[in-house]
Amino acid sequence: MSEEKFEAKADQLKGSVKEGVGKLTGDKELEAEGTAGKVIGKGKELVDDAKEIVEGAIDSIKDKMK
Repeated sequence: MSEEKFEAKADQLKGSVKEGVGKLTGDKELEAEGTAGKVIGKGKELVDDAKEIVEGAIDSIKDKMK
């Protein structure tokens, strides 16, 4: 797992915790922060996935050119 993907998963986990605590305590602001954290983490994960796909395609093209 890349460092970027690890950070993305950590952001999602922190967001889930904040969201859950916000729901339990009735703190809508904390709940919203948690939801935002989850979304940001998922976005980072998707960007990292796309980066890996592009890097794989570039490597494949380089191999074919040899």
